[in-house]
Amino acid sequence: MKYAKLFSPVKIGNVTIKNRFAMAPMGPLGLADADGGFNQRGIDYYTERAKGGTGLIITGVTFVENEIEEHGMPNCPCSTHNPVHFVRTAREMTERIHAYNAKVFLQMSGGFGRVTIPTNLGEFPPVAPSPIQHRWLDKTCRALTVEEIRSIVKKFGEGAYNAKRAGFDGVQIHAVHEGYLIDQFAIALFNQRTDEYGGSLENRLRFAKEIVEEIKARCGKDFVVTLRYSPKSFIKELRVGGLPGEEFEEKGRDLEEGVAAAKLLVSYGYDALDTDVGSYDAWWWSHPPMYQEKGLYRPYCKLMKENVDVPVICAGRMDDPDMALEAIENGTCDMISMGRPLLADPDYCNKLRAGRVDEIRPCISCQEGCMGRIQEYSMINCAVNPQAARERFMAYTPVVKAKKVMVVGGGVAGCEAARVLATRGHKPEVFEATDHLGGNLIPGGAPDFKEDDIALANWFKRQLELLEVPVHYNTKVTKEMVLAGGFDAVICATGSTPKMFPLGDDDKVYSAADVLTGAKQAGDTMVVVGGGLVGCETALWLAQQGKKVTIVEALPKILALNGPLCHANSEMLERLIPFHGIEVVAGARVTGYKDGFLSATVEGEEKKIPCDGVILSVGYRENNSLYQELEFEVPEIYQLGDAKKVANIMYAIWDAFEVANHI
Repeated sequence: MKYAKLFSPVKIGNVTIKNRFAMAPMGPLGLADADGGFNQRGIDYYTERAKGGTGLIITGVTFVENEIEEHGMPNCPCSTHNPVHFVRTAREMTERIHAYNAKVFLQMSGGFGRVTIPTNLGEFPPVAPSPIQHRWLDKTCRALTVEEIRSIVKKFGEGAYNAKRAGFDGVQIHAVHEGYLIDQFAIALFNQRTDEYGGSLENRLRFAKEIVEEIKARCGKDFVVTLRYSPKSFIKELRVGGLPGEEFEEKGRDLEEGVAAAKLLVSYGYDALDTDVGSYDAWWWSHPPMYQEKGLYRPYCKLMKENVDVPVICAGRMDDPDMALEAIENGTCDMISMGRPLLADPDYCNKLRAGRVDEIRPCISCQEGCMGRIQEYSMINCAVNPQAARERFMAYTPVVKAKKVMVVGGGVAGCEAARVLATRGHKPEVFEATDHLGGNLIPGGAPDFKEDDIALANWFKRQLELLEVPVHYNTKVTKEMVLAGGFDAVICATGSTPKMFPLGDDDKVYSAADVLTGAKQAGDTMVVVGGGLVGCETALWLAQQGKKVTIVEALPKILALNGPLCHANSEMLERLIPFHGIEVVAGARVTGYKDGFLSATVEGEEKKIPCDGVILSVGYRENNSLYQELEFEVPEIYQLGDAKKVANIMYAIWDAFEVANHI
């Protein structure tokens, strides 16, 4: 078996893990009850990943206290708030996880410090090692007292003791990583203390040292304590991160200090380093969007392996099994950590072990359902998997009587609807006007950094093949066809079309979709009208090909509307635009294109921009004419995807799942 090495056991301390896969810790918002225990949603969520074959489950961050730091994280488990209740609920979860021969670690946090999420910040000032600027707000943090630090250390010991009682096989400390509170103590930029917790590297790591010592004292020296660790911060300035390939002076932790700190931390008693890079000042490293290359943490994990003698866990877009296998075989790391890929497909490991790689549902790194929803709505989900973190409540509804269902449109919504219907036992048929499935995934996936959009389209195609769903290509559906087809229900998922308007020399005015698919060829100098997500990604793709690109946007800034929900995505894209030499003309009203010049009015003055052509990226228009024709002719009819309302991939999939699961 090609990937057998990935399924060989590995030890962390005295804990043997059955394979080389760990579920990366991800914010567990919505997975706990008001008393700090795991709710049924959380128990099901983690158990499902163990059932799917993952060797080690690492929970999302849990907090040891919420008094010294009023972080206001709603519905997060807490191992010290109500110990009896925590142990009771967590024990149910760990016992279920252990049934699948998986191990589980509880990730424990000392707090956010200067990176507290603004929507969750209480009325009191945020805390930090020193009076430093908050990451998001124009506030100055309050320095923790020595007594408060020692109180937090004691809470770690109590929390770990309760975790051990609850059946956890170990804990992970969160973290000397990403610029959270304990990491702020470790980084000189944030720590200006003159007491025993400031100054030298050893003093700045004292907080982390005392935590592991306290846990080992309370739980025994053999109780496994791992550390989430970032050997490099990528901080260019406060609130400003460095980009891949950008030259800058590291203001946070550089690699030289990263290696020295790692050696000290292991000497203090940490049993493994779960390694990444980045910080909230450069959080597109810590939460890598699709604009980051796959496996981006591998060089830093390799450096850790060369300098410490404990297992190293590697995360960071490691969903390619060939890349994962190579990393294990060449000594880059000892384990592969996957977060978002296990949201997308909890059965990743079992499918890989069985040789069913083409059945693994891909993560598209959009961060809409995970990081974006954590930030905005305090809940974790997945854009491509509507069942993630709500497994019990979104389980497939059994079919009492199979229905013959016509699905018009083979885009994301149509494919998901057909997949769910067939899984439940209905008999869907898909009718697609083109010669392929995927809809807007195809132009959207044209840039190299959007390759997983194409992978998702291929996954849908494979699923419909396995479910034996008939797909009728090159078929333009009419009202007459629907009424004569003898279907019990009809789903109209006819998608949308790009908005276009005349500018003058319209033979050189293209839609973004036509350029992305190659139907139209872009010249060497192009103007993209529209600075939304599609416009910015199209401009970036063209600039990476060496073309001179200008974005003209009517609003005061790019990504002002319908941008990525996750700020890691939007902030990185905003920084990549000027980094790649793309000029942005904002607050502009386009008036025409003639003789190689685009005319626009900016602050009352006319501006002429020379270009070989113009790409319009000003949104899409619902294609809902078929539904309108049939609305009063078909008793059971549904409208899904962009045909209902132009949105994004997540809502196309989620709406399709909801409707198809209840027909």
